[in-house]
Amino acid sequence: MSGDARLWCDRLVRGLGQHEFDLYALSRTRQQEDEGWLPLPPHVSRVRTAPLWTAEADGVPYGRRARRRFAESYGELAGVLCAGPGPNGTEDSYGSYGAEGSGAAGGSGAAGGSGAVPGSLADRFVSALRGLAELARDEGGLVGALRSDTAVRTLERACRAPGALAAAREARVPDLLAVAAHLERALRPLSLDWYGDDGLGAADLCHATAGGPAALAGLLAGHFSGVPLLVTEYGVRLRSHYLAAGPDAATPAVRALLAAFHGRLAAEVYRRAAIITPGNAHTRRWQERCGADRAHIRTVHPGMDAARFTEVGEAPDRADPDTLVWVGRIEPAKDLVSLLHAFAEVRKEEPKTRLRVVGAPAGPEGEAYLGHCRALAAQLFPDEAEGVHAVGDNPVSFEEIGGPETPTLADAYASGAVVVLSSVVEGFPVGLVEAMFCGRVTVSTDVGAVVEVIGGTGLVVPPRNPRALAEACVALLRDPERRERLGAAARARALELFTVEQNIAAFHGIYLEIVSHCPVRRVVLDPAGAPLPFAVPAEAHVPGHWTGPTARVAPRPTPVRATPLAASEGAL
Repeated sequence: MSGDARLWCDRLVRGLGQHEFDLYALSRTRQQEDEGWLPLPPHVSRVRTAPLWTAEADGVPYGRRARRRFAESYGELAGVLCAGPGPNGTEDSYGSYGAEGSGAAGGSGAAGGSGAVPGSLADRFVSALRGLAELARDEGGLVGALRSDTAVRTLERACRAPGALAAAREARVPDLLAVAAHLERALRPLSLDWYGDDGLGAADLCHATAGGPAALAGLLAGHFSGVPLLVTEYGVRLRSHYLAAGPDAATPAVRALLAAFHGRLAAEVYRRAAIITPGNAHTRRWQERCGADRAHIRTVHPGMDAARFTEVGEAPDRADPDTLVWVGRIEPAKDLVSLLHAFAEVRKEEPKTRLRVVGAPAGPEGEAYLGHCRALAAQLFPDEAEGVHAVGDNPVSFEEIGGPETPTLADAYASGAVVVLSSVVEGFPVGLVEAMFCGRVTVSTDVGAVVEVIGGTGLVVPPRNPRALAEACVALLRDPERRERLGAAARARALELFTVEQNIAAFHGIYLEIVSHCPVRRVVLDPAGAPLPFAVPAEAHVPGHWTGPTARVAPRPTPVRATPLAASEGAL
């Protein structure tokens, strides 16, 4: 895995040295696996991996009974995905639901009930997933069946059934093949051999570092072995699916069916999780809309390394007072076009101002977008020269970290008086937190978790509004005292809320909270092989209501065996 999520998970595991870890990772591409392994700390017992980008068909063909079981479970799943809105209007064609999902959330946890209305679409979805998972366990896999003609024909029958979605009824053979292929990839965790007593079944808790496939593995651990599930999302998997599956990416039939699947999977994950930890209020609102119970949600901000920004943050501000800085990945969602038009307005008020764009393009799309931005900058700001014999210079520069002008990320933030964020789509704005660690004042667009992150330590303007962005930048460029005051407040806020230390402390408490609400499930031994004294609370040995299946016992003083489940969008 890669990116900021990998760093977060690595820091979490290393910081929780009092716990034992088994790591289970789902990789998205071959490149991720070829990137190599991180050195592991001694309290990580083992690592198991499985690719989501490829899977071999099961070697043993199904018998008649197994084929019938598959047809029943897969048919139930297809029927739920093709179902229209319920009679009370609580469900829509995209599988997002309010009353049904919210009401079910109260029974989450390892020992909780389903909490859903018997026979509801939510119950049918869960029944289908469990039927497929049990079939995969009994027959040694599910990949071949999910790729079979039976799967495609079953989908077709569900789409043609009375009451199916209008979009589903329009599905053609290519659409059915596309949906079947997507479901096969999404359901690959069902075929893994991770769920026995020598795997996830031996864990005290499963920590899924993302929704989707990683959380699906956690659901199965809860179903087969009663292991409680903790779900952390710093970016909503369901939201990412909606953004990726736009009108240009697939037909309406494919979009409707896959949105129904991901919406129902997200709702079930939130319903079964003992605790859900969104990274910000923006993610939390998505989770609540999909049925997560507020009582089970704990917001835990991402932990970031503040040490590499300490020198810049604590040093006197020596930045050019006439320089604006933008730092990040160059891609269309960052809306550098609006930033360049805003900078043109800034130059009319403050002709000496310069703009430094620091970052690398994100893939081929980012390369093309960078070329477009360079051309626009050359058009808006012809090279300027102080005299007829001087070399012209453009007030906009495009740079990358590691160059002579910006050798480090901290140097990039230190080079400007104001840091600007112009995005139209943003989750958790990591770049803003880094700027805050550096003691820099910011001007940002109101997207994602921006307002939650900066509080009152920066200026916020509407997205896609170059004039408003320009006015905010000019106001700060003309007021150095205000810049200094807001920059100091920003650094103090970042150190209080967004450090690695606060993140680790929060998850340590959550781990103990979850384990304290679950029955003792294993005998803890000392290095000599004898039972560890006080590893199990006394209440576990005394008959009473506290030893029943829904018993709540005190936390054990021994290390908790936690199992992070990391998917392609997760970490480690």
